[in-house]
Amino acid sequence: LSAQSTGARVRTYQSVSRPFNSSIDGRKFPVLVKSRAASTLAPRRVRLVFPICAKVGKGDAPPNFTLKNQDGRNVSLSQFKGKPVVVYFYPADETPGCTKEACAFRDSYEKFKKAGAEVVGISADDPNSHKAFAKKYRLPFTLLSDDGNKVRKDWGVPSDLFGTLPGRQTYVLDKKGVVQLVYNNQFQPEKHIDETLKVLSSI
Repeated sequence: LSAQSTGARVRTYQSVSRPFNSSIDGRKFPVLVKSRAASTLAPRRVRLVFPICAKVGKGDAPPNFTLKNQDGRNVSLSQFKGKPVVVYFYPADETPGCTKEACAFRDSYEKFKKAGAEVVGISADDPNSHKAFAKKYRLPFTLLSDDGNKVRKDWGVPSDLFGTLPGRQTYVLDKKGVVQLVYNNQFQPEKHIDETLKVLSSI
């Protein structure tokens, strides 16, 4: 039976590809709304799902890595054994959210030192970008260059916005290199510092 013979109303939505301005780090990401016919008698709901789980979880010993820091020197995760270490993955240097997060770690750096912990930031930016970023904002901790996001993938750090934006995720490892916290919050970067310090005070 056709829509005309049954008297059913049918609305046709045209395919539209348009950018929207994300609230995440001030970037724009394309959204594609696909063409479809939908009866007004049977509306559909669309639910957006953002992954929040990761391969490396609490109680795990994450895979080791060796990456170059902002001075071009190799740094391995294994060299931090014997002290707590905070490893935070962030999307990119100089973006608003990432700058806010890095400066929050900087402002609380004495608290991390008092807890005996090292702070390590990781993104896909090259060492030169990290060096300029660290110098501009007087960052006293290590920034590592994860070329091709290999370590991010090995650790299973989830992405956001349908995989278009590298996720923001923080790990706290104890003295034995075992994860005691996995914290993911793309929208409130400062909360990574608060949650991290809470865990460090208890291990």
